[in-house]
Amino acid sequence: MSEALDRNASVIAEFRANEGRVGGVFEGAPLVLVHHRGRKSGQEHVSPMMYLPHDTAQDTVYVFGSKGGAPTDPDWYRNLTAAGEGTIERGTATYQVTVRELTGAERDRIYAEQARRYPGFAEYERKTDGIRTIPVLELRQV
Repeated sequence: MSEALDRNASVIAEFRANEGRVGGVFEGAPLVLVHHRGRKSGQEHVSPMMYLPHDTAQDTVYVFGSKGGAPTDPDWYRNLTAAGEGTIERGTATYQVTVRELTGAERDRIYAEQARRYPGFAEYERKTDGIRTIPVLELRQV
């Protein structure tokens, strides 16, 4: 198993054992587990990721395809946008979501707020400047 998969498995286990809370680099940060199917393999994957809650709609969160500032989009992003749906674990709740990619000013506003709250996201954006725009997805409970 790769180091990233080992790390994800550890975060997933800790998340589930502690009602959605984890320590380490994610301590105190809002975290969801996103279930998605591989577009080619059909295999189910679970990816832990930070999210930004919607200002007023409690059934909606935003996730960011930052991939730590890598030059390519994460696989989970391509899987979710291809399917248009997925499942998330948030705290102790698990539910189906629809997927909508944000663009333009709406995307920029949401990403800027995430970067304001978590400066690492500003660094990811600096790393990808001129290479790609980090995707922002809205996940809304069905």
